[in-house]
Amino acid sequence: MNELNELNELKTKMEAIEADPTLLERDEYRQAVHATVAALDQGKVRVAEKRDNEWVVNTWTKQAILHYFRIAEMKLMEVGPFEFFDKIPLKRGFKSLGVRVVPPGTARFGSFLERGVVLMPGYVNIGAYVGAGTMVDTWATVGSCAQIGKGVHLSGGVGIGGVLEPLGAKPVIIEDGAFIGSRCIVVEGLLVEQEAVLGANVTLTASTPIIDVTGDEEVITKGCIPARSVVIPGSRLKRFPAGEYAAPCALIIGHRKASTDRKTSLNDVLREFALTV
Repeated sequence: MNELNELNELKTKMEAIEADPTLLERDEYRQAVHATVAALDQGKVRVAEKRDNEWVVNTWTKQAILHYFRIAEMKLMEVGPFEFFDKIPLKRGFKSLGVRVVPPGTARFGSFLERGVVLMPGYVNIGAYVGAGTMVDTWATVGSCAQIGKGVHLSGGVGIGGVLEPLGAKPVIIEDGAFIGSRCIVVEGLLVEQEAVLGANVTLTASTPIIDVTGDEEVITKGCIPARSVVIPGSRLKRFPAGEYAAPCALIIGHRKASTDRKTSLNDVLREFALTV
């Protein structure tokens, strides 16, 4: 059986379990859950992928992760002087994968780190995908099912949220070449498009107003940072019953220049807009 047929069979079984949870009592279905999480771990399948320029969720892989939590047993795990007690084992084999992991950086089984990833003392959760050449800097966290592109920099203390439920909800997605500044928080299925730059402390949730202030009039959107945008944290007045207060927002203040390569463009952006990263 080829790989595509195997994945299709796993998909069918995950959907069957969702319709009839008692199937998890049968060995073949439990084995299928383990096989699906192993496929995520090896990068054979992703929780979400871009098809025809749109991000699509492979719902059945989320189903497998949730089923895995149900059937996995708590185990004691010892790594040198460190002790853990959990259901999900740690990812292994980084040397053969070509991934640099600096102690005590941790990735959970069921996450995929492509060749060339550098994981500083941060954390990558189950279902996440991290593309080639990406840096997960110190104390940055990549939540469950988050999709991180190639050549991304997640600066120190960045929090990328996890999205497991509802099953059809898109995870947080950071596309290729994006730069996420220190202490940024990106959650609730936000999409940060290719080569965008977030300055330090930008917080993006599903309800955060994203305001483009580069034109004569503001343009307000939610849920997506457009490609090559330069973003800083901002605030805007909002009236409440008790009075008027400054509520957080994100301000698009410029765009990376197409005339330079990624590295030069990023340095130019940081100088031009005097961003703290």
